[in-house]
Amino acid sequence: MTSRSRHRALAFAAVAIAAFVAGCSPKDDKSDAASVTAGNVKLTDDQLKHIRVYTVASTKWRKTVDATGAVDFDNDQATSVLAPFSGPVTRILVTPGEKVKKDQPLAVVESPDFAAAVDAYRKAVSTASTNRKLADLDKDLLKHQGVSQREADQAETDAVSAEADRYAALRALASLNIDPHDLKEVERGRALAHIEGTIRAPIAGTVVERLITPGELLQAGSTACFTVADISRVWVLAQVFDADIASVAVGDTAEIETGIGANKVAGTVTNVPALVDPTTRSVNVRVTVDNPAGLLKKQMYVHVAIQSRQENTGLLAPVSAVLRDDENLPFVYVEQRDGGFAREHVTLGTRAGDLYDIPEGVHAGDRIVVDGGLFIQFMQAQ
Repeated sequence: MTSRSRHRALAFAAVAIAAFVAGCSPKDDKSDAASVTAGNVKLTDDQLKHIRVYTVASTKWRKTVDATGAVDFDNDQATSVLAPFSGPVTRILVTPGEKVKKDQPLAVVESPDFAAAVDAYRKAVSTASTNRKLADLDKDLLKHQGVSQREADQAETDAVSAEADRYAALRALASLNIDPHDLKEVERGRALAHIEGTIRAPIAGTVVERLITPGELLQAGSTACFTVADISRVWVLAQVFDADIASVAVGDTAEIETGIGANKVAGTVTNVPALVDPTTRSVNVRVTVDNPAGLLKKQMYVHVAIQSRQENTGLLAPVSAVLRDDENLPFVYVEQRDGGFAREHVTLGTRAGDLYDIPEGVHAGDRIVVDGGLFIQFMQAQ
């Protein structure tokens, strides 16, 4: 707001209060005019019509903890896809934001690891086949005393070992995410037209990050290629300070406000860490939120209102009843026995919606001004 705008606003407020006073004050009966003392304000009957009071009572209420938070993926439903083999990227088959199924191809790599695995499997198949034939031949020769029992047993051991190596080579090849059709071709001993490896989606979800480019050289087991996540449910990490931690528990409901329109999303507290950040004196309380429309994005800043299930008892007063004096100290106007209104300084506790918890300054049964307090303050200042 500019300086000129502030002056206009102050002038408008002064005119409005003056009009309120003129409209509420009787013009003919001077004996009924408002009387003002340093600690007490008495109003005319007409002026009292514009004043609304609230009776303070002991009330049960639940605390709302306000916090700021940041959106993150549900780490139970998100994974970083690492390169299962080394080699340069030849093709990228998906784009960020695209939904994929489990085992769907994401990228193709010209990998020497893949070629080596294919060759190792073929050699293992050949060795296993040869050793099995030799073992069967020695078994037949043993019947005709052509070989010793020891030689026949050794041949069988070699055959079993070679078959185990063949199975291990097959598993190693399958772990490289080879196309099932190509794997069948290799098992049949047929040559492949292209020795390429395929990076596949380990889970169904949305490709939220692509971290590689065509031609990039990948390192097996260390290069992160994609991030795939199920974004239908996300985490919101709410920064709750140590003074409010005791009021938050797993199972509490929360309301997430993004600042985009009037959209609010419901969530549930699913984790309250045991460790307080020594720098910020806060903990990142995890709120799990259903996100079917994809409104919440990773790293988005949001406002979080956590509704505590812990029940408290106290004296509550509407926020509109609380005013500030020249020293910025909070006070309320309390109705007196003589019909006047006296200023009482109060201590403000937790805010619960449109109400303040007032631990000190008022008592149960006190009648306080909740509408018209600014007019009384103006009258008192005259």
